[in-house]
Amino acid sequence: MKSIWLNLPVKDIHVSKTFFKQIGFRENPMHAHSQHIGSFLVGEHDFVLMLFPENAFQHFAQTGISDTNKGSEMLINLDAQTRTEVDDMAQKVKNAGGRIFAEPSEVDGWMYAMGFIDRDGHRWSMLHMEMDKMPK
Repeated sequence: MKSIWLNLPVKDIHVSKTFFKQIGFRENPMHAHSQHIGSFLVGEHDFVLMLFPENAFQHFAQTGISDTNKGSEMLINLDAQTRTEVDDMAQKVKNAGGRIFAEPSEVDGWMYAMGFIDRDGHRWSMLHMEMDKMPK
């Protein structure tokens, strides 16, 4: 195996692409002009996020779409280098029309985290870990 990427179903590809651009994800040049999918590169190792319209996602997954109003199919974590990066992301998410489900705060004395819901109900978390404070 050489790589892994995340595929997410979305209701409106254009709305979702705009959201992820607004929160600072880098559009994948390979798919930048595509009208039927979205693709973003995340982090220093260019983790690939793929966005597919729900009907296309269902075709590939051969199953129904999880109802994110009733539960979470996963929690996607983003690593932050500073507390400020966490705070900044929370503001970007709010400005882009996402919802914060956990305001930025200290967790367990060694993490600083926040949680948000994107325009399609997928749950994300961004956290900064202070490894020197991590319980042994």
